[in-house]
Amino acid sequence: MMEEGNKKSNSRILGITRYQWLIILALIAMLFFFSDNSIFKRIKYEKKIRDLKSQIEFYQSQADSNRMKLKELKSNKYDLEKFARENYFMKKDSEDVFVIE
Repeated sequence: MMEEGNKKSNSRILGITRYQWLIILALIAMLFFFSDNSIFKRIKYEKKIRDLKSQIEFYQSQADSNRMKLKELKSNKYDLEKFARENYFMKKDSEDVFVIE
């Protein structure tokens, strides 16, 4: 009879049976690997966030650059004419424009 009691006490770890440990490990695995907050999805979302932040920085720098160009074009008539000639092939009535490619 004593041997049967010892077998039961040996199969417990910290007062929890092996089957209970298996269930706990299965629940933890489900929590970390198969749920909506799994590790893999978390890593994917973090990468997406980093990519989006870099895009935000790029577009903010583009917007700042465009604001500076706009300010320059509004303040200087010569630069505005130069911009119109180069980008839109505009000309004065008394001029001829030759496009060389």
